[in-house]
Amino acid sequence: MYNNQDRFHKIVKGKVRKNLKKYISRGELIGQVGKKKVSIPVPQIDTPRFRFDPGQTGGIGQGDGNIGDPVGPGKKPGTGEAGEAPGEHAIEVEVTIDELATMLGEELGLPNIVPKGDKNIEQTGKKYNSINREGPSGLRHVKRTFRENLKRQIVTGTYNPDNPVIYPNKGDFRYKASSPVTEPTANAVIIYMMDVSGSMGNEQKEVVRIESFWIDTWLRKHYPGLESRFIIHDSQAKEVERETFFTTRESGGTKVSSAYKLCKDMIGRDYPPQDWNIYVFHFSDGDNWHGDTEDCLELLKNHLLPCVNQFGYGQVESQYGSGQLMKDFQDSIGNHDNVVLSEIDDRDAIMGSIKDFLSRGN
Repeated sequence: MYNNQDRFHKIVKGKVRKNLKKYISRGELIGQVGKKKVSIPVPQIDTPRFRFDPGQTGGIGQGDGNIGDPVGPGKKPGTGEAGEAPGEHAIEVEVTIDELATMLGEELGLPNIVPKGDKNIEQTGKKYNSINREGPSGLRHVKRTFRENLKRQIVTGTYNPDNPVIYPNKGDFRYKASSPVTEPTANAVIIYMMDVSGSMGNEQKEVVRIESFWIDTWLRKHYPGLESRFIIHDSQAKEVERETFFTTRESGGTKVSSAYKLCKDMIGRDYPPQDWNIYVFHFSDGDNWHGDTEDCLELLKNHLLPCVNQFGYGQVESQYGSGQLMKDFQDSIGNHDNVVLSEIDDRDAIMGSIKDFLSRGN
């Protein structure tokens, strides 16, 4: 029974994998995220099972009937009184964040990330490195259990080498046991920056929200202790919390260099480049204050690019944005190994943009 259920859940997860592009472009998974798992409703799938007729009302091979008669009770939908029997529901399958990241990597052909830096943070985990006489059946150590049974038979004189029988009793069972261990984990931080001026509407912010979720998911697979910081800007920049980052909208102008300067200060204060893996992503519709792009390029070339694993610029299509910043970046920094520039026309372009950002393995 359990093997059948396990097989069925693998089929369901296969359906999730098949529809991953839809889930990504529509943002259908973001609201389902728990601490470590994502609950995904998969419609039109139910656990296979036999259904018996409680009323013995007849059917194929049973009772009276004529060719062409409908099979089953034959009641019309929507008639009769309310009942107490359960209805048919879509199954909700749980997928871990790590499984989701693996699906994303396989779907987009993403390379694993090789962290840089010698300094690591310490993270407490579990390691199965001892044996106990008690424990759950899932942790039963088969070889050690059989060995204990064999030792007992030899000591008691019940072992028959011509007809060996291994039948462990309760005292023979042995179980794997864990102890806490401290493991090094590479330091890593993502700094997100976004233009929140009037030309960046709700649809553009939703695109950024979806992309940042999947970038987070992939990087967290490689850096379990990943930190995230958020900077918004119009003509001025400030650091905010995650929720504020995706909901704030200002009506002022746009000065991109204000965000890059704040990002530079944040790195210099909190994230020494020799010890940290630093990822910076900036999302905008391509508008910038006249003359400010030169300041942006100076900050990027002399301060940000020398110390980050990757700088990603995502330009979200907007009817009010000029898109000029992308052209300037392509001409000036487009050939740098740790620079990725991606144009995001609409939600259908999100998956390609995620591949742009993550396919270098920096």
